[in-house]
Amino acid sequence: MSSSRENTKLMVGATMSEDVQPKPVKSGVMQRSIIYAGVLLVVFLLGFVPMWLKARAATSNLVDTEHQLLLVRMQSNLASAVIDARRGDYEPARQAASQFLTSLRTEIDKGDTSDFTQAQREGMQPLFAGRDEVITLLARSDPASADRLTDLFVAFRSILALKSP
Repeated sequence: MSSSRENTKLMVGATMSEDVQPKPVKSGVMQRSIIYAGVLLVVFLLGFVPMWLKARAATSNLVDTEHQLLLVRMQSNLASAVIDARRGDYEPARQAASQFLTSLRTEIDKGDTSDFTQAQREGMQPLFAGRDEVITLLARSDPASADRLTDLFVAFRSILALKSP
């Protein structure tokens, strides 16, 4: 009897050793590599996300600043034309007024991508009605051009006050 028990134990032992398959060493290395890759990804994102948010905020500030710069340049050109005309320097006044009106036309023609709101664009259309007359008065060195430019400047500033985008 003891020999049959020993045979059974040997058979059971043999069966167990046959069923147990050695685990490949690669699975432990593979799991560790995946964990390291995951940790590296998290660390990368922890550094990337704040920088992305800062870049996005800086881009937004840049757009706002460029908008303000455009308005200041346009207003400066018109103010320069008014001052030059008042001083009797009609040619520089004509050039500045022409530059103002050209940049205003370019900006209005952009439509919805313009730096002006729809109400501002509509309000600025009448400013072009006297364009040729003002340029002609300046070309003729007519002192009345200074008053026309002053009226144009006041109208432009009141239109800007409608609501900046």
